[in-house]
Order: sequence, then C-alpha cells, then structure tokens
Amino acid sequence: MPLRHKSAQKRARQTIKRTERNKKYKALIKGSVKRVLDIKDKDKAEAELRKTVTVLDRAAVKGIIHKNKAANKKSKLTKYVNKLNK
Repeated sequence: MPLRHKSAQKRARQTIKRTERNKKYKALIKGSVKRVLDIKDKDKAEAELRKTVTVLDRAAVKGIIHKNKAANKKSKLTKYVNKLNK
C-alpha cells in the first residue's frame, strides 16, 4: 500500500538510504576486524589495529554502532594484539 502523506514517503526514502549506508559500513567494520584477527605477526597486527580503531570510531560518531560497542571491540582487539608474539 503506498504511503499517503508526503512526509511518510520522504521518511521511507531516507530509511532506505540510511539502511544501505549502514550495511556498507557494518561490512567494512566486519572485514577490518577479521583482518586484524587473521594476522599472526604482532607488528602487522598493530598497524592493522590502528586502521580498525579509526573505522570503529568513525562508525560510532556517525551513529552506525553504539559508542560502547566500538569501545568493547577496540578493547578486545587490543587485548588480542597484545597477546601475540613478535
């Protein structure tokens, strides 16, 4: 059933755009986190971790993920990287 009010139609369009943007960003986050977890060399993992932290922070600022979720992911990834041997 088509939406009757112009404002409802606009909100529907905006929701579609936001959903697409969020999907892309969440995929970027997942890939970035995976890359950190796949690396077994500490130096390379630290370099990749810096990039991942930036991605997580940007997602939190944009409201794609909650700031606490970003903080938890950063913490767990940092713990993982610190446990790696050189």
